[in-house]
Amino acid sequence: MSTTVSSPRPGTPQPAGADAGAAALSAKPVGWKTPVLLAAFGLVALVFFGFLAPDQTASFGISTGEDFFQLPALAVNAFAGGMVLSVLMLGLAGYAVYLKTKDRPAPGWLPVTFIVLFVAAFLIWVVGGARTPSISLAGLIAGSVTLAVPLVFGSLSGVLCERVGVVNIAIEGQLLGGAFTAAIVASMTQNPFIGLLAAAVAGALVSMVLALFSIKYLVNQIIVGVVLNVLVSGVTGFLFSTVMQEDSERFNSPPGLEAIEIPVLSSIPVIGPILFRQSLVGYLMYIAVLVVWVGLFKTRWGLRVRAVGEHPQAADTLGINVNATRFWNVTLGGAVAGIGGSFFTLVAIDSFTKEISGGRGFIALAALIFGRWNPIGAFFAALLFGFADNLQSIVTIIGTPVPSQFMAMLPYLVTVLAVAGLVGKSRGPAASGIPYVKG
Repeated sequence: MSTTVSSPRPGTPQPAGADAGAAALSAKPVGWKTPVLLAAFGLVALVFFGFLAPDQTASFGISTGEDFFQLPALAVNAFAGGMVLSVLMLGLAGYAVYLKTKDRPAPGWLPVTFIVLFVAAFLIWVVGGARTPSISLAGLIAGSVTLAVPLVFGSLSGVLCERVGVVNIAIEGQLLGGAFTAAIVASMTQNPFIGLLAAAVAGALVSMVLALFSIKYLVNQIIVGVVLNVLVSGVTGFLFSTVMQEDSERFNSPPGLEAIEIPVLSSIPVIGPILFRQSLVGYLMYIAVLVVWVGLFKTRWGLRVRAVGEHPQAADTLGINVNATRFWNVTLGGAVAGIGGSFFTLVAIDSFTKEISGGRGFIALAALIFGRWNPIGAFFAALLFGFADNLQSIVTIIGTPVPSQFMAMLPYLVTVLAVAGLVGKSRGPAASGIPYVKG
């Protein structure tokens, strides 16, 4: 049974005020959440990064010894830099308040610019107060991108699954399964490329279990995902103890994927190591982000996928096999996450250990939400989390007065703030998590 809404014929008289009433119903009220949050964080920045900042110069190296041409280091007085950036943040917060008084929402660039300024002020404050107030900015950014690689693949897996209406809580299990399979297959074959393909297959198999139970048997998707995470963790831990440790030379000594440098381009300061000095998995990350974005928003396949995730009943009436589309998309998402898992054992570390993924599947899920279910947004959100992870390692080395426990929890603090909606309310696909039964 369906309901049909017909639009009035041209020339048919409308009741007075109908257009105004419709506009009033469709317009969403602008809330105080964003202006208040920006103002609060702006005041925090003014106090800590401004008034309480050390009167010491923070130095940021831009070039490395391998760069084609050398750029001078950037030196900033911690107190002056913190004050300037804090005032700019308060200005953005004031502009958001002004827009609220005019009942206009804050544009998307405003919170993004605020976050960039806040991160810059925090970085100047931390480095300026360290025993060795100098870090390599190029190394910090390049390391952040490296740490973000599995997060990007995991968030892309979540995008592919949730855009089609299936909540993928099993990203952690897919990353872990991919890491384990890549290690053991590459060790046995002594070929990292075969290990990379095996990781994709392992991630796809984990996803097929998720798809089978959640789509065919209508089991709660959250429960299935949590169970899969526990199952994969248990199985890989058991096999690691009973197989890999018994003969690590044969089963846990995978050859690594070496970095591939593009001549000249890899020597460009800052962006050279990021874009043109990566392993195969790193290059695949950039390709995957571009392919998924183009596929979702520029192709007929992507239109069908988004239709299934937003309104499966309407997609079904147009002849789209809803459950088949969901099944294969979830499987594809698992393969993508499996490739991300291979990064741990083929690039980052030369062996597999228990729980090597370290909860990054859940951070990838947060990056998906932070990026608003968009591949490009999820990519930049994953970079932010990778930056926080790398920063806590570097500032501990240079001797910052900030407690090491706080720096260690920094990536997870950023994750909580992202999921809490610091940059605005995120709305996922309408049918995400809802099983579809035809008929």
